[in-house]
Amino acid sequence: MKQEDTTPEQPPPARLPLWANPRIGLVVLLIALIALFTTLRPAFLNTQLTLVPMQADISVYAVVGLSQLAVLSLGHMNMAVGRMAAMSAFASGLLHDRLDAPLILALAGGLAMGALLGALAGLIIAHTGVNSFVVTLALDFALIGLVSLLYATFTDGVAFNGLPAGMSALRTDTFADYCAGDVCGPEIPLLAPIALIAVLVVGLLFRWSRTGREVLMAGSNAKAAQLSGIPVRLRTIQAHALSGLLAGLAGFLLSANNGSFSAGVGDGFLLPSFLAPVLGGTLLVGGAVSVLGTVLGTAITQVIYKGLNLLQFQVDELKLYIGLVLLAALSLDRVRHVLAERRGVPA
Repeated sequence: MKQEDTTPEQPPPARLPLWANPRIGLVVLLIALIALFTTLRPAFLNTQLTLVPMQADISVYAVVGLSQLAVLSLGHMNMAVGRMAAMSAFASGLLHDRLDAPLILALAGGLAMGALLGALAGLIIAHTGVNSFVVTLALDFALIGLVSLLYATFTDGVAFNGLPAGMSALRTDTFADYCAGDVCGPEIPLLAPIALIAVLVVGLLFRWSRTGREVLMAGSNAKAAQLSGIPVRLRTIQAHALSGLLAGLAGFLLSANNGSFSAGVGDGFLLPSFLAPVLGGTLLVGGAVSVLGTVLGTAITQVIYKGLNLLQFQVDELKLYIGLVLLAALSLDRVRHVLAERRGVPA
């Protein structure tokens, strides 16, 4: 006689409440910061003075954050993200300067340079087992000297003089400058759609593609992933190549925003590359990423910077207060997760 299964049914897992959702918290914080700075300085909502430049900065640094996110998915770090951007900008500038390459080919050359540098770092990490921090830090130091040497050899100073046709428009124009009859576009810089495409591609990669899921599995537990048949070494190389490619794209966008391919591209990328994804919910230990959170983290960082700048804070004060505000935001996020765990809700 067949015995009936008397095992009690497990209750469904509790859903994460709205108050414990990190993305909701970031949206609330972003709205609060905008309201605060608008109250203190109404010029914060001035389109040409603040909103358009801030959108351009968010576009650049969102891609910078995605570059770091690509390797944080493995629990790795890319300490050379800024120098990869500089090398990519050099490649784009050289292609235009020496071969008169158009905008698209210059961009493709820069992206290829970034991807190759990232793949090189991933190859060394995958086949030697050396920590990613050490490998990419060593690569960063090597590229510092190489970038300076290349610019000194191929330019008259620290920047290429010319820009591909159409690149100046990326710096100065918004969709409002293009009209069909009496209907004009919104006050959104032309850089923004490029960054949006990068966000969508990376989001789809980690959400729906087999490669993205396997990268996350390798980041969660590399040994278990290897035993289950996932090519961990290949996925490591691919994740670092993606990081380098996105660093190259960020370097191109910053070059467009600055109006030149220069040796200083990427100098300020390292800290923002970590702030945005970590603030957005990406784990430093790997296995979980948040593309939307990275974009929100970037927006919060840039809103804080622009707001404090309008309040006429000095550079050193800007760095101090941005660090304190972001530390407080990260601490509050951790408190929210602890409270959620105590109430039996997975964070």
